[in-house]
Amino acid sequence: MNSKLKRLDKVFSEYIRRRDADSNGYVRCISCGMIVHWKDADCGHYIPRANMSTRFDERNCNAQCRECNRAKDGNISGYEIGLVRKYGHTIIGVLLEEKWQIRKWSKHALDESIKYYRSQIMDMRNGKASKK
Repeated sequence: MNSKLKRLDKVFSEYIRRRDADSNGYVRCISCGMIVHWKDADCGHYIPRANMSTRFDERNCNAQCRECNRAKDGNISGYEIGLVRKYGHTIIGVLLEEKWQIRKWSKHALDESIKYYRSQIMDMRNGKASKK
């Protein structure tokens, strides 16, 4: 199961960074606004990854520069501002509430999620994916 979780983390991270990229492959950090190529960005989490209920929630995960995600422990104050700008004022409460839900991932659910996000990435590479 642990290897499947790591595979999902990897494919999900690529999906989020590509999702947030413009047509030239650049993302704007949700926390500070710095512009970097998606390959040089992280998939930042507002609610930490240890919380399985929000670990793969697409609203909780956004492209983030490595400075904010790694050196500034997520730059949470900037992240909150970015989340509100992107999703509206209610998103913080929604994510904080979902944080407390218990979520256990079955092997089947992990496999299906890996398959889904790989498919989404392939669509993005082929120019078929619709931007949110």
